[in-house]
Amino acid sequence: MKRQRSRGRVAAAALAAMCAAAVLPGQAHAAGPGAYAFDPDARNVQGAAANVEASELDEGVPYRSTIRRGEKLYYRVTLDDASDAYVSAVAVPGAGGTAAYGDGITVSLRETDDTQCSSGRANFGPGEYARPVAAYAYRAVEEGGSTCQESGHYDVLVERESKSAADTEAWDLELRFLEEPRLKSGSSMPTDGPDSWPSASAPPPTGKQQKRSGGAGYSEATSLENGRWQDTVAPGQTRFFRVPVDWGQQIHATAGLSNSTGADKDFVGNALTLSLDNPAQGPVSDATLSYSGGPASASLRPLPPVAYRNRFDSSTQVSAMRFAGWYYLSVSLSPKLKESYGTDPIPFELSVQVKGEAESSPYEGDAGVFGVTDQDREVARKGKNAREAAQSGPMTVVAAAGIGTGSVLVLGLGVWTLLARRRATADAPAAGYPAGGGH
Repeated sequence: MKRQRSRGRVAAAALAAMCAAAVLPGQAHAAGPGAYAFDPDARNVQGAAANVEASELDEGVPYRSTIRRGEKLYYRVTLDDASDAYVSAVAVPGAGGTAAYGDGITVSLRETDDTQCSSGRANFGPGEYARPVAAYAYRAVEEGGSTCQESGHYDVLVERESKSAADTEAWDLELRFLEEPRLKSGSSMPTDGPDSWPSASAPPPTGKQQKRSGGAGYSEATSLENGRWQDTVAPGQTRFFRVPVDWGQQIHATAGLSNSTGADKDFVGNALTLSLDNPAQGPVSDATLSYSGGPASASLRPLPPVAYRNRFDSSTQVSAMRFAGWYYLSVSLSPKLKESYGTDPIPFELSVQVKGEAESSPYEGDAGVFGVTDQDREVARKGKNAREAAQSGPMTVVAAAGIGTGSVLVLGLGVWTLLARRRATADAPAAGYPAGGGH
């Protein structure tokens, strides 16, 4: 029942997004190379310094908030006693912002007496440049578990660390609370991590390179299937993509940055970052490359196939490959390249390979965001993002870009009037013949 309600919220959100597109054409798209595109359905919420004053987050609904240097902000969720739950936070510093090594955010899920269920941290790494980064925390229901097992209210604590006292700008936050579907009744799942998995790097994919432009945020992430995809990324910019990865499947990804056409060959360390996040927007793995004006590439380390048992592994990278769904790839380019290579975007190639046969879902009923459907695979083939896929149904006309509310209403009334006239014409008796008569 909970999954069906979630599907209903998604449908309602899709309809709201269509109406928003009609009222505010172009507002869902970010402006400028460093801007982040927030989910257009995100609700504004303010974090609280005191946990008893925290605002409640609804499951399956995106939220938008802010956090300043050194702040510790509370939000609240309500959990049952049977579902694993996840709360993620995407930290979005201002465009062109600087960062010191270790700057970032920590997200933790806690009982109201401050007992910690889990925590996750995201930072900007050795590249030391500000860009969107995601972290998540979760509550796992375990047989014989002693903490965080009961139903009731739980605190979500988001903490920001910024070493520079001059960093006074607030960071935006995008928050999500998700509950994992319950397992099939009577199912017996492994309770330990995987022993081994194919760890060899995948050979380069064959086939013709195709152009596919990445989005400016998770909600705009461009869908990809296996292949070689070309795009461009400007210094200080992050491009978002997503790939459907089903149970039993293994993802491989490599980002290759093109050579510079200019004369400068200055060295820039950690110039590009390739990151992978799971369907709950939890960080999985990343890879960086340095740049000296020549072609360079970075590949994610081989990760295990998606499996429920991965969550029991001690490695956070393995543990994050715990469910099927859309996995997010992001490509970020350091703003430091501006000094030597200018502000123009640089071409890159993103190679993606998902290997292995899809296995059946372990969940009872609809898997929601934690599954892959035939429709998802078709969306990946066509390269649509989540909003475009939601708007490709019968109501697409309502979300046509550039149409204002009044125009939509007039258009709708015009269509209805035309249909009514056609029905009236079809039902009316032909001239010179009585009703119900014929030739």
